[in-house]
Amino acid sequence: MDYKALEDKAESAAEFLKMMASAPRLLLMCLVLDEERCVSELAEKTGMRMPTVSQQLALLRAQGLVTTRREGTTIYYRLASEPVKDVMAMLYKHFCAGTDLPVARHLESLDAD
Repeated sequence: MDYKALEDKAESAAEFLKMMASAPRLLLMCLVLDEERCVSELAEKTGMRMPTVSQQLALLRAQGLVTTRREGTTIYYRLASEPVKDVMAMLYKHFCAGTDLPVARHLESLDAD
């Protein structure tokens, strides 16, 4: 790989990590790691106001970190790609292992295999 290509990849990775470097956004991404959720559910689980959740999800969606599915008037959010899922799973494994959240139990079961 030439230096220019490596530099471009490093820039992309830095932008990716910059968007993730927010506690509220990381929390939201953790909650959609194992299943899609709507804004009202995310607001209830996090204690954040719905406009705040919507704003953070809009930023994540604009950067391609989450994607949506509409069912009637409800929009459901989930992680957008395997790289995002892989990074979130790694972060969850190292920082949230042992919690009683479904994703932590799911990742622990994967480690047991």
